Amino acid sequence: MLAALAGLSTPLAAQETRGPILTLGLAYTVGSGWQIQGFDVGYGRVLRSGPFAAVSLGARLGEFIDQRAIIGGSQGFVFGATLAARTHALTVAEFGSDTAPSRIGIDVTFETTGYAGAHSPLGIGSPWGAISVLPGLRIGNFGVLFGPTAFFGTATLVRPFLGVRFDVPLARRERYP
Repeated sequence: MLAALAGLSTPLAAQETRGPILTLGLAYTVGSGWQIQGFDVGYGRVLRSGPFAAVSLGARLGEFIDQRAIIGGSQGFVFGATLAARTHALTVAEFGSDTAPSRIGIDVTFETTGYAGAHSPLGIGSPWGAISVLPGLRIGNFGVLFGPTAFFGTATLVRPFLGVRFDVPLARRERYP
C-alpha cells in the first residue's frame, strides 16, 4: 500500500522511467468454476528502442479457488514463472499541466508462463504452460490487463485473464571514483 501511495503521489510524467523496474501485480483467471488467483512479482527492463517498451521475468504464486463455494473454496496452490513483453503505449488522452502531462494509453502484453501446481482441479495435469495476449489500459506505471489465456497440458483450456500491474522504477547506483 505504501509503494502504491508513493507512486500515485508523484506526477505521472515523473514515473516514466528507463532502466530496471520491479513489477508487482495481481493475476486472475476469470469465469465459472475453478479459477486461479495469484500474486506476481518480477524484474524487468524498460527498453529505449524496438517494438517492446518493457520485458520482464517474474514469478506467480497463487491458489485454485472454486467460485461456486461460499466457504472453503480453496483447493490447492500454483506456482508459475512468467516471461512478458509489453508494447509501447498508444496515448489516448493527456491531463495535467502542459509542461508535465499525465498520459493514459493502450498497450498489449504478451506472456508465456510455465506452471506447476498441487491438487489442480483444471484437468490439464501438472506441469502445464500458458500463452496470453493481454490488451491493457495504462496510466503512468499502473496498468489493467484483460484478455485470453490458453493453458496447454494434457488438455487445452482457454480462459479470460485479468491482471493488475504496477511498475516500480529501481534506483541505479553510480560508481564514484
